[in-house]
This record gives sequence, structure tokens and C-alpha cells, in this order.
Amino acid sequence: MSLNRGDVLRELGLWPVWRLRQPLRPEMASQPVHAQESSPPQRPLPMAGLGWAELKQAVAACQACSLAQTRTQTVFGVGDEHADWLFVGEAPGAEEDKRGEPFVGQAGQLLDNMLAAIQLRRGDNVYIANVLKCRPPQNRDPHGEEVAKCDPFLKRQIELIQPKLIVALGRFAAQSLLDTDAPISALRGRLHDYHGVPVIVTYHPAYLLRNMMDKAKAWEDLCFARATMRQLQSGRVSPS
Repeated sequence: MSLNRGDVLRELGLWPVWRLRQPLRPEMASQPVHAQESSPPQRPLPMAGLGWAELKQAVAACQACSLAQTRTQTVFGVGDEHADWLFVGEAPGAEEDKRGEPFVGQAGQLLDNMLAAIQLRRGDNVYIANVLKCRPPQNRDPHGEEVAKCDPFLKRQIELIQPKLIVALGRFAAQSLLDTDAPISALRGRLHDYHGVPVIVTYHPAYLLRNMMDKAKAWEDLCFARATMRQLQSGRVSPS
């Protein structure tokens, strides 16, 4: 089923605002503005028909959870929109919230170093996103409802990118993508599946800044990811 602009905006809860910005038809001129201001109850977002521009607009305008009231701006994602590699973190931090880009500051520098260690760099066949598009206050852990509200956005990003491999950075990213409550220790070292896309789990860079001893394990995960990508590019591997 195809959606026109009005259908999409109505489903996103933006229809009344958009309508008020349009010239009034003669038959509407006498109607009071407040009669057009009520929004329908929020329903699951119709992501299937959205391209990159529409999806970015939908994220920027999202009011689906309480994080919309505390964010400075949304953090959509950054990089090659046709990348083979997709790295997914959990949520923006203070610096990301300020700049509108994922993985900046110390954790971002470490991620850039991790990418360089396997001959990758930000924006070059690499896309970086988060499970949540808004920063939780005081960088607290994401709540289940917040993850559920943001999930359609990430899912649509993955559909548009069509990556060959997803690297889940940290427990929340892994548990959200894989719909599990298993700890990272049980998820590392093997291939998982996200709607047909292989997933490898490793530690979040912010965690590694606090737990230097686990950097060796993260290096093992990166080597595993690099070897897996080579096999994927040759068509010799599929997720278990």
C-alpha cells in the first residue's frame, strides 16, 4: 500500500501542524483554528514508504516518548548510506546531543581508532547509528518503552542501508537488535541474525574507556568481524 504525504504526516502526528501551514480553502476559512489542532492517538509509525529525507524529518519531529522533552536535538546517524558496515550503539551522550552526531568525544575517538585498526574509517563504507535517537537524561540506561518507540527508525535505516554486517556496540544495542536479555559474555564470538543481516556483538567504546582490560576481547571481536566481512563479500557465510 502506497502512502501519500498526508497519510504519512497524519500517522506521524504531524498532520495538524502541516495543515495549518497551508493556505485555507474557502470552505475552511470560517472554521476556528482550534478545531484542526487535535491529533489522533499515536499509532505505529509507517516507516515502509520513507526515504532518507523523510525518515530524518520524522526522527527530528518525533514526540513519541518523554525524551523529546529533554533532548537538545535528535541524533539520527552518520556515514555512507549504502555501507557494507553498520555500527550500532545504544544512545547519544551529552556531546552527541549537543552536536547531533553519534559517537563524538572520547568514545567517538576510541571508535575511530577501532575502525582504523581494521582498515575502516567513519563515513567510508561505514554507517554509525544508535538504538535511541535522543539522549536519556544524565546518560541513564535506556528504558524499554523508549527502545520500542525508536525501533522503527533504526529498522528503517537498516532497510535503506542494506548492510552486509552489523556490529552491535554494547549490551543495549545487542539486546535490542537480537531481542534477548543475554549478557555480552554469552553473545560475543558468534554470528547472530537481524532480519537476515549477520550481527556481531562487542563492547561499547564508552565501556572500554572504563574497563581497559577488555580491549583485548574487543580486538578479538573486531578481527572476527573483519574475517566475517571478507567471507560475506565472497558469499561464503550466512548467520546461524
